[in-house]
Amino acid sequence: MRVVVLVKHVPELLSQRAFTDGGTAVRTADDSTLNEVDENAVEAALQLATATEGEVIAVSLGPSIAVDALRRALAMGASRAVHLTDEAFACSDVVATARALAAAVRHLDGGAPVDVVLTGLAALDGLGSVVPSLIAAELGWPQLTVVEELTLDGETLVARRELDGATERWRASTPAVVSVIDTANDPRLPKMKDLMAARGAEVAVLTPADLGLSADEVGAAGSRTRVVAAEQRPEHPGPEIVTDDDGEGGALLAKYLIDNDLVGGAK
Repeated sequence: MRVVVLVKHVPELLSQRAFTDGGTAVRTADDSTLNEVDENAVEAALQLATATEGEVIAVSLGPSIAVDALRRALAMGASRAVHLTDEAFACSDVVATARALAAAVRHLDGGAPVDVVLTGLAALDGLGSVVPSLIAAELGWPQLTVVEELTLDGETLVARRELDGATERWRASTPAVVSVIDTANDPRLPKMKDLMAARGAEVAVLTPADLGLSADEVGAAGSRTRVVAAEQRPEHPGPEIVTDDDGEGGALLAKYLIDNDLVGGAK
């Protein structure tokens, strides 16, 4: 089975977020990492490949520093890595991103058929959770989403989902797109020798031209949304301390809660 796993390099959750004047997210190597849920996707891909004597190809779209996410996937056990990177990809929204990633899958499918595209549930920098579905639509493939357990029945994918107190089991023939959640498995920890080997591993680079995409199909031109403005959230004012020296503490607390719409009541 030939599995493509999509990974993303994202800012650390606790890092300071910002946008450039051009509307792109500020990303530095110091405060960025492999998207946490994508580690579950890599693990699921490796399990499928092991069960079928197949291979795992890690693919990522992003600036030059995004190669770190691919090297993490290689250290975990991916067979090879492909980096979609070019200035033309900048400012791609979820639609343009899915278009480019689907084109990469088709490009890889030219050598030998791709059986499964695996992703995490969401990228933690955007939390859109829509890219897997958009890729499935671009490719015209069935999709299994919010997957907690992924197994094989012959050549058929079987997914278990836990939704609103109900357990669902879905089946899909390949090729298919699958997104897994963070409880789907326990991602393996790479050994030091694997981390060192991944640092020097070759990573293939593809541009829009390599994928047969025009400038109008990627980046800002190929996107349906724009970042029109961004500003830092205001500093938290801190706690308001109410003393009860004169016996009015309860009344002042109630007024504060009502004034700030924290309880029901008229202002």
